[in-house]
Amino acid sequence: MFRHEAYILLLEGKEVLQFIDGLSTNLVNGRCTTIFTQANAKIIDVCEILPLGENVAIIGYRPYKDALIHHLKPRILERQITIRDITTLNHVFVGPIPDELPEGSTRLENFMGGMAVIPQRYQIEQTWDETRWNEYRINNLIPYHGAEITPKVHPFACGLDALVHINKGCYVGQEILTRMRSRGKTGKTLVRKGNPVSNPTTMGVNESLCIERTQ
Repeated sequence: MFRHEAYILLLEGKEVLQFIDGLSTNLVNGRCTTIFTQANAKIIDVCEILPLGENVAIIGYRPYKDALIHHLKPRILERQITIRDITTLNHVFVGPIPDELPEGSTRLENFMGGMAVIPQRYQIEQTWDETRWNEYRINNLIPYHGAEITPKVHPFACGLDALVHINKGCYVGQEILTRMRSRGKTGKTLVRKGNPVSNPTTMGVNESLCIERTQ
């Protein structure tokens, strides 16, 4: 498993899931992965949603944390919801997760093959380096933050179609994504190609990932 450069925000208050559901691409009524997008449908962050009693943890990519907080804060002004950063309390790993995890850990299934949230008190090291993680992603056509998943692309361009709920409406960026899907014109798509390639998003030993224009 590979150490994910993660942040964890804890949202506390009333109807937190409904709040997240109204701002992201997937249907959020419990544990899931969803995408927060700008009005132009470009990605803010792809996040894991983990209900914790009446509260909800959002797990995302640390370099995108400030952008997501900036996106959320103006929209909670009239709601009884607070945001607390609990990043330092946990380690987060992605990829194939071992069967046995330390006590108090949480295992999540997601598009990256899995995720483990492990309490900080355990000194856990990653078992995969970046090269092995990238080879796994290339073989399985898995996009990753900072490579394929960036603020410059929309969800369809980086292979995250499944996280844009087909019947979901009324979230930021929804109109553009719905129009792209209904017309079958997503512009770009994530592909795996044999080396050598030009402009790869992730370079591998024999193959690489690329985001290429399709229309």
